[in-house]
Amino acid sequence: MLPWIEPDHNPTIRVLSLGAGVQSTVLALMAAREEIGPMPDCAIFADTQWEPASIYDHIDWLETQLPFPVHRVTAGNIRQDQIDKRNTTGQSFSSMPYYTANGAMGKRQCTREYKVEPIQRKIRELLGFGKGKRIPKGVFAEQWIGISQDELQRVKNARKKWQVNRWPLLEKKMSRQDCLDKWQSWGMNRKLEKSACIGCPFHQNDLWRDMKINDPVSWKDACDFDDAIRDGTMKEKQFLHRSLKPLSKADIDSAEDKGQISFLGECEGMCGI
Repeated sequence: MLPWIEPDHNPTIRVLSLGAGVQSTVLALMAAREEIGPMPDCAIFADTQWEPASIYDHIDWLETQLPFPVHRVTAGNIRQDQIDKRNTTGQSFSSMPYYTANGAMGKRQCTREYKVEPIQRKIRELLGFGKGKRIPKGVFAEQWIGISQDELQRVKNARKKWQVNRWPLLEKKMSRQDCLDKWQSWGMNRKLEKSACIGCPFHQNDLWRDMKINDPVSWKDACDFDDAIRDGTMKEKQFLHRSLKPLSKADIDSAEDKGQISFLGECEGMCGI
């Protein structure tokens, strides 16, 4: 059986992981319109507390469109944690994968710490079993994940015995463009955003350019953050941009993003889920 085909099971609860980007927004609205079923019991949005203002506005709007509740969870403010040089457990190391002066890129732990784990904690709570409590056999959650056909490399089975992943967009054979077309067909007078932290090192140049032009508040925030992570306390200098230059001085106007990580590295399908 292919991993994205819904197995024959009867979950205790159905949960939609809401990243608030293109795929998960369309998936949530398709569920609300009963184009995909059975209806989820709820959606969960893991908030890093460092998304653009447009994403928070979008979540506020989306809540009014859904017949099921949206739970907002957080592991803390990722921006402040990085400035304070700590992770979600208080340890002194970076969770974000910066580019470093030696040509390497740091280990990506922000997805797990600020997205996956807060969602899992909330699911345990909804199942009625807090941290450390054993979840008995037969009690489990079906987690809907907004991965589309152009992101098949992201498909992974759940690691927890009490969780089964489901990919409804794959069941419908929908690509990211299909999601955009669906949104257009609904006549929504809103722009769909790409969900990711303001200062995500995986941003493409085109996203940095768009931010600089259309969201100068976020652009200044990202540049200030980029400057702050090079305070001299780390052995290797760290950068948000792959050019190993301060973001405010990096060449983001190049028409070609060759070598840069595509939208597949963004949070929508990986940690926004």
